[in-house]
Amino acid sequence: MQKTSARLLALLSLLQARRDWPGALLAERLDISPRTVRRDVDRLRELGYPIAAIKGPDGGYRLRAGTDLPPLLFDDEQAVALAVALQTAATAGAGIEEAAARALTTVRQVMPARLRRRIDTLQVTAVERPAARPAPQVGPGVLLALSAAVHAREVLRFDYAPASPAQEGEGGGDVPVPPRRAEPHHLVTWGGRWYLVAWDLDREDWRTFRADRITPRVPAGPRFTPRELPGGDVAAFVAGRFRGSDGSGDWPCRGEVILDLPAGVVSRYTREGIVEELGPDRCRLVLGSWSWPGLASAIGGFDADIEVVGPDELKEAFAHLARRYAAAANRASTT
Repeated sequence: MQKTSARLLALLSLLQARRDWPGALLAERLDISPRTVRRDVDRLRELGYPIAAIKGPDGGYRLRAGTDLPPLLFDDEQAVALAVALQTAATAGAGIEEAAARALTTVRQVMPARLRRRIDTLQVTAVERPAARPAPQVGPGVLLALSAAVHAREVLRFDYAPASPAQEGEGGGDVPVPPRRAEPHHLVTWGGRWYLVAWDLDREDWRTFRADRITPRVPAGPRFTPRELPGGDVAAFVAGRFRGSDGSGDWPCRGEVILDLPAGVVSRYTREGIVEELGPDRCRLVLGSWSWPGLASAIGGFDADIEVVGPDELKEAFAHLARRYAAAANRASTT
């Protein structure tokens, strides 16, 4: 049988994992008698945890919500998970870096020495792929407001900042711009930025709004019945929107070529392409992009002889780039 302190921690962890626990099931999970479960529950109550008894044929227990909880208890796995989550919070783009660091310090202080040592040895450095420009920060208050609207299924009213100074006058001079109205469905991150996936009520279409440009208005609108997202998968939907597709998740332009390079070399430099080995120094590549010239440029980056299998749009894109590059070389030679 576990020591009393370890048993209390295991009991508390179970009570936090679900709403109601029959006493017999707790006894089975902890491998103790129902009488010991009752004694341990009384000990947790003495420590300040509000545990309610559930009436019924089998009886049971529930950890009630409260504002005056005593210091939190963590088992080893929870401590490691918490440390990793707080250390990687610096890449969330939610303006919570300093708060996450302070939270980790606070949590560390209330942990026993054994768990503190484990956290101190766990140093995580989160590295994101460099972006063309720094990702704008989103205030925690905005993220909370958006996530609350998603959870409550309430129409969101918000001001949406223009993407560029050239769009400042879209409202028509001094005419105030009415707030946007949308049914929020998902709050997601993509490329280090936060986005709200919502049904735009005015445009009657799905939209992805940048959270850093949103200023929520109060009060919120009425509740709504969630719509079915195209494709049913939010990750595929968002990826498709950024690729310029119709929400299917695939690139709008996809072509096939044969490269005079080993398949192992090509596969190291393409994350989403399909590479098929045709010989020791020859492979087939199926790749997608947001445009045909963009796809031709990406394939040309392999610096190898290329045979275009199809479609014709890809062949035309190569010819178009060839003329553009030749013109650029001619202009350079005459200067």
